[in-house]
Amino acid sequence: MSARPVKHSLTLRGHRTSVSLEADFWRAFRAIAARDGVALNVLAARIDATRGDVGLASAIRVFVLQDALRRAAD
Repeated sequence: MSARPVKHSLTLRGHRTSVSLEADFWRAFRAIAARDGVALNVLAARIDATRGDVGLASAIRVFVLQDALRRAAD
């Protein structure tokens, strides 16, 4: 596992933003987007729209974790 976050740019509703996530989270996030047939920016925008006061990177990590837990329970 890569301990250092890696910064990538995303476009959310027409605005560029940078998000820093560990490489394992980026891989899992991309895999979820591919599995669901949506662009990474679209999935990030969905998470952004519901995250409240939580930072985007944290919201993505929680989203990835919840997805993994749901899949493990099935």
